Amino acid sequence: MEQQKIGKLISEKRKEKGITQQQLADMLGVTNKAVSKWENGKSMPDIGIIPELCKVLGVSISTLLNGEEIEDEKIIQEGKEKFIVEG
Repeated sequence: MEQQKIGKLISEKRKEKGITQQQLADMLGVTNKAVSKWENGKSMPDIGIIPELCKVLGVSISTLLNGEEIEDEKIIQEGKEKFIVEG
């Protein structure tokens, strides 16, 4: 696991959702400093909050731990977006 890569993904997904570091921290019961450390690659989220973090960010645990979207998940997400737009 690359902490820098994972941190970048957390930051990108949080911003896509329009959530501040403080709001994410409040949702997960941690401090905004903890979120900042994750995003800067200085630490990792505790294993116990990873499922909730993934839920909030809209990513799978595999995606989070890889620090990038898995190709199959990209296809699924694109399909969902296409369905929403066209459906």
